[in-house]
Amino acid sequence: MKKATLIILIAIFNFLFIQPIKAEIKLPAIVASNMVLQRNTQIVLWGWADAKEKITINTSWLDEPIHIQADKEGNWSVEVKTTNSKKPQSISLRNKTSDIVLKNILFGEVWLCSGQSNMEQPLKGYRSQPTFGSILATAKSNNPNLRLFSVKKSGSKTPLKDLDKISSWQQATPNSVFTFSAVAYFFGQQLQDILDCPVGLIHSSWGGSIVEAWISKDILSSYQNVNLDNLDITNRPNRNLTTLFNAMINPLIPFTIKGALWYQGESNRLKPENYKKLFPALVKDWRTRWGIGDFPFFYVQIAPFDYHDNEVFQTLENSSFMREAQLQCLDLIPNSGIAITMDIGDENYIHPPKKKEVADRLLFNALNQTYGYKKIDHASPIYESLEVKDGGLVLEFKNAESGLYSYDELAGFEIAGDDKVFYPANAKIVKGKNVFVKSDNVPNPVAVRYAWRNWVIGTLYDTNLLPASSFRTDNWDDATQVK
Repeated sequence: MKKATLIILIAIFNFLFIQPIKAEIKLPAIVASNMVLQRNTQIVLWGWADAKEKITINTSWLDEPIHIQADKEGNWSVEVKTTNSKKPQSISLRNKTSDIVLKNILFGEVWLCSGQSNMEQPLKGYRSQPTFGSILATAKSNNPNLRLFSVKKSGSKTPLKDLDKISSWQQATPNSVFTFSAVAYFFGQQLQDILDCPVGLIHSSWGGSIVEAWISKDILSSYQNVNLDNLDITNRPNRNLTTLFNAMINPLIPFTIKGALWYQGESNRLKPENYKKLFPALVKDWRTRWGIGDFPFFYVQIAPFDYHDNEVFQTLENSSFMREAQLQCLDLIPNSGIAITMDIGDENYIHPPKKKEVADRLLFNALNQTYGYKKIDHASPIYESLEVKDGGLVLEFKNAESGLYSYDELAGFEIAGDDKVFYPANAKIVKGKNVFVKSDNVPNPVAVRYAWRNWVIGTLYDTNLLPASSFRTDNWDDATQVK
């Protein structure tokens, strides 16, 4: 008798308490009060409820309510048209057991910012590694039209539907920006000021992460074996295949974004040819999953740094090969842009302190390519061709319509003949748009390399002070260098 009574009580408990909880509407963490929704477009609202549960959505900007029904697994989603209004908006979601109200929502420009430690570096800097300009930037950061969302670090063997660690949208204030990505903040703050509209920044990065960690298993499996069955992903999840995509990118999809910023590459620098395959694959993967077309994707070339071995030349320990691969990705990724950092690296620290300059160059790409500011120069000069002349080589460049420039004398140029031995060379800008390179040690030159080493300070710019990348005019794999 007692046993039967206990069973009845358990059944009553399940009916009264468990069932209503299951039927409640659940939203992904990214869909919350204080968020920025991409303006004047079709965005997606989504979440979970009980199977076949009917949900009513009311928005402050639409005249009619939206009626939807969850599928048999409890998933639901709906497309909603946003406007250009600058007024704070609200969304309410109701069913039999839920009454959710999202407040203080803005329409604006939403950018996803991802990568490794140089994207992660906060405005406050790292220990003994500053972010230049952080104090004044922090003091001036109060901005109700700039909103920040930080994805907490996490890894997973399988794609997650939602973030497994609590995150929330925050208004830009000295407290919130101090620990937020400096590159993302400087980019967003200036974009908000120039466009005079709200901006939302979603920051999802992890120091030391490899590009393979940010790609889905479906795509990465086309390039290498991916088997996480017996892997302990609590051990360095930022170095495990697909785990960061699963936990830190997939839960954000399909939150509508305008574009993405990417600052990563140091952890893959010893395999540049592989990176040239994987990075474009990542971009294509994300774009396919978001389903909003080839959204803008702007990225940063890794900066010069000593890497404790500045004498390497032809081996892959020379980060110039990685910078070359990243530059070549421009032609492999539609609607992309690159921020060259040859002049703002740091010999002793892999985290250059000039994060605003990095953000500026990403911003120039966005303004020119995405927002129609065609007078804003965004493209660094890129080597295009050479001509043998007067015992030297004349180099021509793309993206140098307004001419080339150097603060002082050009440095870092080397020249070689058919023997593939590179000698230091003199270089000068001629006719304002070309570079003439010559060495008395190479009477019959055929190739030039510029800034072809780990640590170097770039000297070649266009007139708008966008620096040229390190480059080579050859494709030799057996070149040598005279010390």
